[in-house]
Amino acid sequence: MLIVSLAARGNTHSPTQVVQRASPLENPDGTKPGLVSITSHRDRVAAVKLIKKVRVGSRGSAWGYTRSRFGENWADSARNTPYARNGCRTRDDLLARDGEDLRYRRGSNCVVVAMTLEDPYTGKTIRWRKGDADRVQVDHVVPLSYEWQMGASRWSKAKRVRIANDPLNLMPVYGPVNEAKGGAGPASWLPPVRRVRCAYVARFAQVVVKYDLPVTRADKAAMLAQCR
Repeated sequence: MLIVSLAARGNTHSPTQVVQRASPLENPDGTKPGLVSITSHRDRVAAVKLIKKVRVGSRGSAWGYTRSRFGENWADSARNTPYARNGCRTRDDLLARDGEDLRYRRGSNCVVVAMTLEDPYTGKTIRWRKGDADRVQVDHVVPLSYEWQMGASRWSKAKRVRIANDPLNLMPVYGPVNEAKGGAGPASWLPPVRRVRCAYVARFAQVVVKYDLPVTRADKAAMLAQCR
């Protein structure tokens, strides 16, 4: 496949630029890359305060859930979300947000075909090419099936499309780990790298607070435990 560097396409970002990753507490709209560990006492207190805002509810049935309930995969049509309607699929927007050494398909400013990813969940450095697409997957921090069971089944289609394509809820990660997570909440699954777990649950909290979505009592307890 012919590829072209981002710099060669006239973009202001160099393909060899080091990505400056952000803490979720400094990234409320999800447009900054990565997931920096929350380590200071002050920031952990702030994360706990955020998590305490999360509502508790009961997890309902998965009946009726399909991926299509949340719109076309990586639709560019979500309203009122960063990157929406920029002409690129959401997945490519997220690869460009978090990847380093980006390479684009010739003739495209959107389609990422190669990059390096520092995976926040495992700590792995992944050198990825599009021919091995599933090695990097874009995780929904709050899984779509979880959202469905916690109340999104009653939302409008437009709201489901928003949360499915909101960069706040999206994280490029090592594919096998994303597959192992499935539709689990924090009581059942946390990133293998312990130092990032408080940041992960803080990001989970940001999403559910933004969309007024509850979590189970067990999930909220697990979230609080990561930041205390």
